[in-house]
Amino acid sequence: PTMDFPVSAAVAPVKSGAEILESLGITLRLRGGMGAPGKGKGDFGKGKGKGDGGKGKGDGKGKGKGKGKGKGDGKGKGKGKGGAKGGAKVVVEPHRHTGVFIARGKEDVIVTLNSTPGKDVYGEKRISVDGPALEDGTAGPKIEYRVWNPFRSKLCAAILGGVDTIHMGPGSKVLYLGGAAGTTVSHVSDIVGPSGCVYAVEFSHRSGRDLINVAKKRTNIIPIIEDARHPHKYRMLVGMVDTIFADVAQPDQARIVALNSHLFLKNEGHTVISVKANCIDSTAPAEHVFAAEVNKLKAEQFKPLEQLTLEPYERDHAVVVSIYRPAGWTKPKSDGGEKEEKKAKKQKTK
Repeated sequence: PTMDFPVSAAVAPVKSGAEILESLGITLRLRGGMGAPGKGKGDFGKGKGKGDGGKGKGDGKGKGKGKGKGKGDGKGKGKGKGGAKGGAKVVVEPHRHTGVFIARGKEDVIVTLNSTPGKDVYGEKRISVDGPALEDGTAGPKIEYRVWNPFRSKLCAAILGGVDTIHMGPGSKVLYLGGAAGTTVSHVSDIVGPSGCVYAVEFSHRSGRDLINVAKKRTNIIPIIEDARHPHKYRMLVGMVDTIFADVAQPDQARIVALNSHLFLKNEGHTVISVKANCIDSTAPAEHVFAAEVNKLKAEQFKPLEQLTLEPYERDHAVVVSIYRPAGWTKPKSDGGEKEEKKAKKQKTK
């Protein structure tokens, strides 16, 4: 059976939110979305971007459109590790190590005179300053320096650590063992100048290609792609040198330096050796490893002069500076000769 229910009142139609607000006299206006912030990056620094937010217009039905465009101009100049902040006047002063300079600005950094002005080697920052004034009082030609990063160079870390002397200066002849891609080699090239010479030995062919490219622009670098354990293979290329710098990170590093010193290092010449403890013995404390390396050098006609750790730039690294065959050194007698002398003395006593 069907039942009829009486309808007491007609059902009112449902109104939308916009119609309700319109009936109340409220006008709805929607704002457009904000524009995306601009992004800009400056060279060796942090850029600042400016974004202009869009403005949208909405009608009473709630439709709004917003367009935002962000524009950023990165003009900031900042620093990486070992870099320097630009924008301020920089004064370059000579360091106590001849051929090395200090650039004093917002941050003091070690620099070397760029022998190839206008060109860098590994993306380092370059600093140009006015040269000495001319006779008429005008500023002289610009002089360009290259920032030396201690986090990428053991020799620079040793200089900042206060090493007494690096035994490299203008006109020096240096045998560099472990030249790698030429980062530190290029700065040594700046130090010795056009009258000096750097023999850079590197075994890796991949790094050797980069080293050769550096040597193409710097005529005082002689790249040698060969194993430093076999110095007789390049004996026809290298003359007598004043200093040997070694950064080969091998367990037999002391032996490698001794072999090259016997062939190429003059008497009373010097060696500057970067010792990496983990490459020699990763189980022993770093101090014990350094002491053992010094003893090995003493057995190879070296007299250690100085030992310096490279904290905070390198962990478990030390630089050992030695002199080879110092004044008053006499060539040791062979075992056979000593035995013959002892036999002769015994016969005389009998």
